[in-house]
Amino acid sequence: MGMKYRRYLAGERIYGCSKCKTHLATIHSMVSRAFNGQHGRAYLFDGVVNVVEGEPSDRLMTTGNHTVRDIYCIKCATILGWKYDRAYEASQRYKEGKYILERNLLVDVQ
Repeated sequence: MGMKYRRYLAGERIYGCSKCKTHLATIHSMVSRAFNGQHGRAYLFDGVVNVVEGEPSDRLMTTGNHTVRDIYCIKCATILGWKYDRAYEASQRYKEGKYILERNLLVDVQ
């Protein structure tokens, strides 16, 4: 297996993994702060970097059924949140292809 290369982000506010500080997303890719995860508050992002996606699974959430994939830090393998693959409710389709990062699992890197 080869070496895993990590992307480094630039900007005024960068969110990273709380365990190893690997860059994950910037404030500019944040869509909403009004989400909840398994560990409390969570943020919705358009895109993230330096994550590995798990296998898809259907989950019943407070907003209905969704097909999601857990996402893990590429460096330390800490679970950070999930990616929405599919939303079954028409009103929730805006989440498809977006990522949830849990606030308690993030640090401000910059």
